[in-house]
Amino acid sequence: MGRARLAELHGVATSYDPAPGRTVQVPEDTVVAVLAALGVDASTPRSVREALDRHDGRQRDRLLPPCVVVRPGKAPRLSVPDGTALRVRPEDGAPHPPGRAAAGALWADGPLKVGGPLKKGAHELKKGAHENGALGGSLTNGVLPDGVFTVGVSADGATADGLLTALTALPPGAHTLLAEAPDGRRASAPLIVAPDRMPLPPARSHGFLVQLYSLLSARSWGMGDLGDLADLAAWSGRALGAGFVQINPLHAAVPGTPAAPTDPSPYRPSSRRFPDPVHLRIEDVPEYAHLRGRARVRADQLLAAAAALRDSVLREGALIDRDAVWALKREALELVRAVPLSPGRRAAYCDFLAERGQALEDHALWCALAETHGPEWRTWPDGLADPRSAGTARARAEHLDRTDFHCWLAWLTDTQLAAAQRAAREAGMGIGLVHDLAVGVHPSGADAWALQDVFASGMSIGAPPDAFNSRGQDWGLPPWRPDALAATGYAPYRDLLNGLLRHAGALRIDHVMGLFRLWWVPEGREPTEGCYVRYDAEAMLGALALEAHRAGAVVIGEDLGTVEPGVREELERRGVLGTSVMWFERNYNGTGAARPLAPEEWRADCLATVTTHDLPSTAARLTGDHVELRHRLGLLSRPLAEERAADAVEVAEWLGLLGRLGLLPEGPGDEEAAVKAVHRFLLRTPAKMVGVWLPDAVGDRRPQNLPGTWDQYPNWRLPIADAEGRPMSLEELVASPRLRALMDEVALLAPCDPARAVRRGS
Repeated sequence: MGRARLAELHGVATSYDPAPGRTVQVPEDTVVAVLAALGVDASTPRSVREALDRHDGRQRDRLLPPCVVVRPGKAPRLSVPDGTALRVRPEDGAPHPPGRAAAGALWADGPLKVGGPLKKGAHELKKGAHENGALGGSLTNGVLPDGVFTVGVSADGATADGLLTALTALPPGAHTLLAEAPDGRRASAPLIVAPDRMPLPPARSHGFLVQLYSLLSARSWGMGDLGDLADLAAWSGRALGAGFVQINPLHAAVPGTPAAPTDPSPYRPSSRRFPDPVHLRIEDVPEYAHLRGRARVRADQLLAAAAALRDSVLREGALIDRDAVWALKREALELVRAVPLSPGRRAAYCDFLAERGQALEDHALWCALAETHGPEWRTWPDGLADPRSAGTARARAEHLDRTDFHCWLAWLTDTQLAAAQRAAREAGMGIGLVHDLAVGVHPSGADAWALQDVFASGMSIGAPPDAFNSRGQDWGLPPWRPDALAATGYAPYRDLLNGLLRHAGALRIDHVMGLFRLWWVPEGREPTEGCYVRYDAEAMLGALALEAHRAGAVVIGEDLGTVEPGVREELERRGVLGTSVMWFERNYNGTGAARPLAPEEWRADCLATVTTHDLPSTAARLTGDHVELRHRLGLLSRPLAEERAADAVEVAEWLGLLGRLGLLPEGPGDEEAAVKAVHRFLLRTPAKMVGVWLPDAVGDRRPQNLPGTWDQYPNWRLPIADAEGRPMSLEELVASPRLRALMDEVALLAPCDPARAVRRGS
């Protein structure tokens, strides 16, 4: 019982429910290992007792919790001694104006009642009947006069309602709460003041979903780049009335070596805090135009080599080779770096360095050290595995030039991302770029090295066994430590979000259920031997809402698969849009076969699509080609005939619904017409955002990623192709009659009336 209580106190689940009415107990060894990763020894009965005693002692002595989160209508969980003075140090650090202490010290005569959120006007706070005689003050339009206040507490030790009123009157931000008890004890804690909801899309809109590397133009260096992204956004916004372009994560990858090429998956990055410079359009770097002499000759040679690499993909059917692309771009960038920056560009670069601070310096140093010692930082010499060691401090001095090179690359990439978002907005897009946040980072990468204190050592996240995968999943990504995040006021998480939202109109969060809990798998164990670890969802959502509010960005949660009860409802309450994929939208009511949901039954707060990067293209789904592909690769769990039959039944159900709704006037047997019909269906739903998988618009049959494969299928390395498998450039895509015919229908269909929407199950 002691170990179970200790696990509960630290958010570690000792059982889970893989299906209704079925509970599985977590192995004791797993619980012990996970608690150890959280800094808690539970290996023996004695260590359990001692850990419980330490926990209880800390709770008794602690004035404030590790982090306080408040939002309108949501009181902070505080329990402080009667008479404790609470003050706030605002995020901007503005000093308390001298001589105005009276207006800044606010006491309540017991619980302050304001009848809900403050309305515009002045709300008087009377002089408190407290021993120190603190003066009263007023709240005008819900704003504290000086941003610093003191609030009394009621006799039973519960925080007065006035505290909530005063805290929510603060502007959204990451402040600091200070406490001083009557016995002289002092404490401070991060205070996150968050909006109640995320920003919503400005209007109902449609847009493209695309894996950027797959979008090659006549100017690409062998894979899609940020120049291509800007062109796609500008064209689709102006010519098609699109409101957004959603792309794959652009996170920095772990660099490859001669023995181990770069992992092409964008979902296992080195760093989520900085984009990968492989996405740069070299010719768009201003200094490139000023190359002279031998540097210009070599740059022209590299440009010719890049053209050959691009043609090998678009004309000869070669796979996208990220390492080959980067080898050419890196050499070109080394040439460009020798060109001095203009005074204005130099000032902008210095501003970027100051703004991104320690995070950028750590990332760039890791890149420099990886060039010398390889990307596996645990094998680095001289204490370099510790980013704060004396050896690493010496390495910083020794690698100043290479560190600056990687800082410069990060700046160039940031400027081109800004240009792409600017192009999208200037084209009339209400949202523009939708960036993607991967669920984790590579254990050998820059983030895992620089942020060791907030990642759980020896743990990997994944998924428990379910009806689709009896062995569970291990994704090989270290999880955040919830206790370490709280102790920092969720600063690493907020910094990550801030960086991603710099040049975005929306952010898609992969596996958004991870804001509530994650499946941890101890190193060396099977995924079936993992357990759930719970996170403070109020804090995680609060930090997310704060950063989304600052950026004015929409948040989309990838909530496909197993979702615990109440999570989707809470995300909806907080303004996080869900992800609805047509093939999965069925009425699972337990009364037999699940029927496809009619369009008016779909939820409104979602991004609606027909498919995703992890699923078959629509043409492959409609024709059954995806079954044949999985059969060739030995991935079917049933005989081919059974799989074909089951797939045909499912497709027939959807086509039947489309026919009854009058969305397939062309009749059956026309593949292109059926692709149009499923998108007509999406426009009938009340979804706030409707996404078109760009390869679908030209009949591409190949998935970009085939889960369950490693070297059997070229995941993340395919260019967009037409129905015959011929790669298509961006210029060919925009000229495609098939694409234009589909998008003309999408753009011309009248927006859905949200009043037609009904809730799931109603």
